[in-house]
Amino acid sequence: MSRRPLRRSASVSLIAALLGACLLPPAAQAEPAPAPVPAPAGEVRGYIDAHSHLMSYEAFGGMLMCGRPFAEGGAPEALRDCPDHAGNGALAWFENLLKNGSPLGLHDPVGWPTFRDWPAWNSRTHQQAYHAWLERSWRGGQRVLVNHLVANRQICEFYPLKRTGCDEMDSIRLQARRMNEMQDYIDRLNGGPGKGWFRIVTGSEEARRVIEAGRLAVVLGVETSEPFGCRKSGDTARCTREQIDRGLDEMRELGVSSMFLCHKFDNALCGVRFDGDAAGAVINLGNFLGTGRFWQVERCAGREHDNAIQPAGGLGDLLRGPLSGLGRAGITVPLYPSPPHCNVHGLTALGEHMLRGMIDRNMIVEIDHMSVKAAGQTLDLLERERYSGVVSSHSWTDGNYARRIYALGGMITGYGHAADGFVAEWRRNKAFRDPRFAFGYGYGLDANGMGPLPPPRANNAGNGVRYPFTSPIDPAVTLDRQRTGLRTWDVNTDGVANYGLVPDWIADMRTVGGPEIIDDLARGAEAYLQMWRRTETAAPPRP
Repeated sequence: MSRRPLRRSASVSLIAALLGACLLPPAAQAEPAPAPVPAPAGEVRGYIDAHSHLMSYEAFGGMLMCGRPFAEGGAPEALRDCPDHAGNGALAWFENLLKNGSPLGLHDPVGWPTFRDWPAWNSRTHQQAYHAWLERSWRGGQRVLVNHLVANRQICEFYPLKRTGCDEMDSIRLQARRMNEMQDYIDRLNGGPGKGWFRIVTGSEEARRVIEAGRLAVVLGVETSEPFGCRKSGDTARCTREQIDRGLDEMRELGVSSMFLCHKFDNALCGVRFDGDAAGAVINLGNFLGTGRFWQVERCAGREHDNAIQPAGGLGDLLRGPLSGLGRAGITVPLYPSPPHCNVHGLTALGEHMLRGMIDRNMIVEIDHMSVKAAGQTLDLLERERYSGVVSSHSWTDGNYARRIYALGGMITGYGHAADGFVAEWRRNKAFRDPRFAFGYGYGLDANGMGPLPPPRANNAGNGVRYPFTSPIDPAVTLDRQRTGLRTWDVNTDGVANYGLVPDWIADMRTVGGPEIIDDLARGAEAYLQMWRRTETAAPPRP
């Protein structure tokens, strides 16, 4: 049952005003940068987030995600709830649906300075990556962030509130501009142009120089459902090879180095890996609205499989309630065979053209969200080209492909599970490492990606993180409980409520997995840079 939200009392307002009045001028807020972390000769040391979304507040029509990662007015301006959540949060039906499984619920909409109910590890639409929180993670040892510019036309059209349009590529362009604005903002907080700790990079050698200087290398990626307008209507593709070529050239101009071909819905490039939980039914409906077809399923012939669509016998139970009108509208709800389920759609001819275009432009291929058929065909092509630039960044491809990814010299990073679950997945993946390539590991936190962040580890009362603690990556850095405004967080009880608690989460992994996982996480940035360098120096694809 949700707690009764607080009213914003006069005393809280006064405290907020005093806190705001006491903020130092931007240049005076800067703290000394941590010294570069010692590493073996020729290597960098630090951990990597291979999948997050700093600018998703500009996606989906610009009214779905609440708060911003930066604002000229600082935290009081950036860390606000959405206007439609005002009062007691009862109208935040999308947040409630994702968090509670029901559109009903309440939360305190006051963000700064009390943060009573958000950010939280299981809140899906409130800002989780404010720049000061990201800075704490950098100070704790993070050295690479792959920030995916994200868009989804169907979600945008579905959500009724909007301040921007639903064209996915327009949203990607806007988010790229916001990333550069955030870099400029952080520069101003640290003394002027080029002096900030947040540096957008477009190549592996530039990234290495940034990390060697002790800063955070920020790589731009794209995770969108219809790249370059490549939607599909029935069997008809709504884009051409020429559009793809122009789009890839534009992405390189924007500084994008890594891309997905498909995400959530089938498109003109590839079939998707299904969502298998209750939300999958709604996403399947989105696939119908976007393409004219529900997901098409066959029983898998090999070891690899997509997520099973629930329930196994069909979508009937999940499509009751708000979706029950489908039958009355004359729409036939599909009946699916028993698992294992595989999407019948793989990589299309246009998808292969885009892959070859990415190889020609030395871009990194994101294999997550592809159906196993599309992923297998993609790996076939990359193996023929001996192309290392492939990443599974947040546990969304079949684990049986791990050996092939590592054999190419690619990289796998795990989704942000609780510390014990993350350690277990790291062990499974490491078993498939290829000794020819440097092994390092990382995480794909998916911050601001409408998925949960790592929850507190269960049964941790006897062996939780003890504060203050030494950074697992940088022994020169000591961290106490994170505090913003009037709120103090503790990873043992709050999980990763916001990005600033990532070092605490990694400290919890040290408790569960010992020094070996810390060593592998510390080498994550180096492994990524070596993979990226192999990508940049690959021979042009064969015709």
